[in-house]
Amino acid sequence: MLLKKNIKVGKIKFIFYLINFFISLSFCNADELEGKFTNIKILDKISSKNILIKLTNQENYIYKDLSIKSMKCQNSKFDDNPETTAYIQVKDLTDKDNDNVFVFNGWMFSSSPSIAPFDHPVYDIWLVSCY
Repeated sequence: MLLKKNIKVGKIKFIFYLINFFISLSFCNADELEGKFTNIKILDKISSKNILIKLTNQENYIYKDLSIKSMKCQNSKFDDNPETTAYIQVKDLTDKDNDNVFVFNGWMFSSSPSIAPFDHPVYDIWLVSCY
């Protein structure tokens, strides 16, 4: 008795594996775009000194009178005009009455910080990179 192979099942399996391969590639690219660390630059307007700070996402960082937390950061997909964005929350620790109010709570963009400016009388914050 001769056994015949079911060719249609083989083709369907191949297509199934091919689709899974492309889906896994798309998820890998999404992970590469999202970073675990955010670099920001803080300028002290009184002393005119700036400092580069490496923030770990989802952790608070205390810098003098500010509590800074980077929630998420990501790089753009495009290589010709790279854009770095980060969701940052900043609290002023000297303001005891408004302990739960953020001085800044939103997205920052590295290429154009004037879209969502950080307004503080003593400090300026700029997004530098995400990795």
